[in-house]
Amino acid sequence: MPQGQDARIAVVGCGFYAQNHLHAWSGLRDQGAELAAVCDLDSERAKAAGDRFGVPWYADIAQLLDEHAIDLLDIATQMRSHQALAAIAARRGIASIVQKPLAPTLETARAIVELAQEKGAWLAVHENFRFGTGIRRVKQELDAGSIGTANWARISFRTGYDVYAGQPYLAREDRLVVLDSGIHVLDLARYFLGEVEHLSCELQKRKPEVAGEDTATMLLRHKSGAVSLVESTYQSKRSPDVFPETMLEIEGTDGAITLARHQTMSVTSRGKTETLSVGSPLLSWTSHPWHVSQEAVLHANAHFLDAFRSGREADTSGVDNLKTFALVEAAYEAAETHASVKPKFA
Repeated sequence: MPQGQDARIAVVGCGFYAQNHLHAWSGLRDQGAELAAVCDLDSERAKAAGDRFGVPWYADIAQLLDEHAIDLLDIATQMRSHQALAAIAARRGIASIVQKPLAPTLETARAIVELAQEKGAWLAVHENFRFGTGIRRVKQELDAGSIGTANWARISFRTGYDVYAGQPYLAREDRLVVLDSGIHVLDLARYFLGEVEHLSCELQKRKPEVAGEDTATMLLRHKSGAVSLVESTYQSKRSPDVFPETMLEIEGTDGAITLARHQTMSVTSRGKTETLSVGSPLLSWTSHPWHVSQEAVLHANAHFLDAFRSGREADTSGVDNLKTFALVEAAYEAAETHASVKPKFA
């Protein structure tokens, strides 16, 4: 797009989590984001979002795109609608950001990416955990060599928070925790330790009322030789509950890093340990405990905006996200076969 021109953005999906997308785009106005319109199949929900953010609202995406020159479509809907919406954007030559998971299956995710490539349409996936304030701070320490070469990690998203209250459809999903939150922590494993050679996985359904697995314990061998233990559950009984924070332990040749509750990071480097807070103050639209996740949305959107306006791929482009999705599929296969599985990246 022309240098210096604001990106006109439309958000599709105005539900529970999409409110964070709407606030984030509004907060990026001075960085070149113009929230131009919103859309939701539920016209009352669309109208409420449009009125709240002072933009036109629609219940029909085709009508929105016919009436507005949109540069970037933020698709914040449930996963089964992603392929159709991303196809509409790609065929109109409109860039899009698709909420994770990109699709219900790796096959469908590949089809979304391939169509975008065929049409020359910019595509990113809203995989936001790696954009969290504390997570970015840990990555800075790793990149600075504070602990030498990272060779072991435990990445843990464990909560008993009632995720079904705000997103009741989750209780009906046959593939639940790996595809919903496990995909986040698998992406972090790639982010910190690189690509994966093979993985094994054990799944559990500890809450009888849900259709799918609510607990996943995964063991990854990375191509670097590093090993990571990756966990995700919605049935944690620990107190206090750390939702929605991710707990980290990363060890290296010269030290270790931990990220603990309240975004407290400890870095042990060559025998000396420093502990500091790496969180951020609340914004006008963020609140405890959601601020950790809300800030990740803001930083992710800022990254997408900058990448799109600069004409480069996002860090979590469609192509890159297929590598994370391949780990999801490998985890389900490993749990079913009780064997270590090589992810199918191609």
